Amino acid sequence: MGDFNNYGGTDEENSEIARLTSDVEADTDNFENWEKLIRACESLDGGLNRNSSPQALATLRNSYDRFLLKFPLLFGYWKKYADLEFNIAGPESAEIVYERGCASITNSVDLWTEYCSFKMETTHIPHLVRELFERAATHIGLDFLSHPFWDKYLEYETRQEAHDKIFDILKRVIHIPMHQYARYYERFRQLAHTRPLEELVSAEELVRYRAEVEGEAVHLGLQKTELEVERDIRGKIDQFFYLTFQNTQTETTKRWTYEAEIKRPYFHVTELDHSQLANWRKYLDFEEAEGDYNRIVVLYERCMVTCALYDEMWFRYARWMAGQEGKGEEVRNIYLRAATLFVPISRPGIRLQFAYFEEVNDRVDRARAIHEAVLDILPDSVETIVSWANLERRQAGLDAAIEVLRAQIASPTVSIYTKAACVTEWATLLWKVKGSVDEARAAFSKDADAYADSRHFWQQWFDFELQQPTNSEMETKHLELVKRVFTQMCTKSRLSLGIKQELGRIYMNYLQHRGGKEAMKDFLDVDRQMFGPRSVSLADKAKDGKENGVVPELDPTSRLKAEGRFYNYYELHADPDENAQGLADFN
Repeated sequence: MGDFNNYGGTDEENSEIARLTSDVEADTDNFENWEKLIRACESLDGGLNRNSSPQALATLRNSYDRFLLKFPLLFGYWKKYADLEFNIAGPESAEIVYERGCASITNSVDLWTEYCSFKMETTHIPHLVRELFERAATHIGLDFLSHPFWDKYLEYETRQEAHDKIFDILKRVIHIPMHQYARYYERFRQLAHTRPLEELVSAEELVRYRAEVEGEAVHLGLQKTELEVERDIRGKIDQFFYLTFQNTQTETTKRWTYEAEIKRPYFHVTELDHSQLANWRKYLDFEEAEGDYNRIVVLYERCMVTCALYDEMWFRYARWMAGQEGKGEEVRNIYLRAATLFVPISRPGIRLQFAYFEEVNDRVDRARAIHEAVLDILPDSVETIVSWANLERRQAGLDAAIEVLRAQIASPTVSIYTKAACVTEWATLLWKVKGSVDEARAAFSKDADAYADSRHFWQQWFDFELQQPTNSEMETKHLELVKRVFTQMCTKSRLSLGIKQELGRIYMNYLQHRGGKEAMKDFLDVDRQMFGPRSVSLADKAKDGKENGVVPELDPTSRLKAEGRFYNYYELHADPDENAQGLADFN
């Protein structure tokens, strides 16, 4: 779709589609741009049909395919695409789209119901239609709002005048807690009076009921006809199914509170309210406590449609599934869906968790590939670089870990601030893994000028020196090393005064608790430089330097990077605030 003549419309239409395509490619997350492109493609040739040009049809299909690859949970667009294919190319093409759609959003009651309805109208071989209904039932049959699907299934069997199959469907449905459970029971009860006893219960249960009825008659000294025996057996069976109804009613009522709070049961690219996320958490807690594996999975799958862009829910689903025996592939599938379809790569935590899962399952090459894929898009993801280095350390040793860091430091696509973090990780490995304090200190010292504007670099070097073991004989030397780091940070870096003050407090605390006879002189000097009036503090010196052109100030974007902190995703996990109001940010 590169040039205007290939779209199959007028010059004006082709120009507009080219512009919209460019907009989409510039920002693939922009949902409105995609919608505009789809509408423009649908209106080519005054509205596409089977007589439209091959170029116009190819343009439409290409746009829909790319759109639904990006947003596979939009069941309404799958339905529109299938309808278009039906009008353009016939039922076979439409069925292919339905299959793709149902594979992409396996728990969509609406899409499966539409597919089954389509199959009813276009296929005249009953067993093929029933096979589709049964496939659908495995995916959506337990959904609390699955009544449109069951209604459609019953409608089909009614058309076929298959009363035995209608009864079998109702016999299944009356056990399912769902929105319209009561009317299915009423219809089941009416039909039960007309069906043979053998269809109502198993042969063993029928023998038991007959024995009970005949035993009661003997106890009362009555002689009952076969018709009377059957009537009494039906009464007992009716009572049994009434207890089933009461149980279904109870289970439905338990879930009603949570279901009533679900305001958006479908996928959308906009944020949910905090209250909606809180309700999903409570609902999942409830279903997990109930302990029915199938129902828990059904609820999680529903949740992952509505909450697809919240990695919190993907983490929760994967952790829960990992707690179930023998579900390794299911866990992998959850991570795959989260990482490849829904959670933006700008939040790499779920991908790193996936990498650790693969490493644990002896798929180290896949774990490496996941790290590489993240860094292809986010070359400055310090968290990912450090994670990869430590993956190599665990699997191949210290040299392999250092090689990862060396490659990132040498990369032209990696920023100076990320390289500073790589150097600190390199030094930390030399210190804590190799056990060489001197080599670690040398790594810091060698690059102090190059990375002077990195808060992380100075923080890590400062922490390194502060954590070195010492004694009364070594304390003076130790103080010199700590002071050297602090002094270089103050004189070489362009960090803001606030950052320097933060590190200054740490140094002052060190001087107070571990300094010798002369320590308080340094303490007061630092106190004046950090917290004194501008005329005697570092703030005034920094101001003079900037005005004289000696030390150009960092621009706002660079300062944000220079003074940023680096966290691992698991360090940011926190219990959600159940009382939070407003929209819940994806980040």
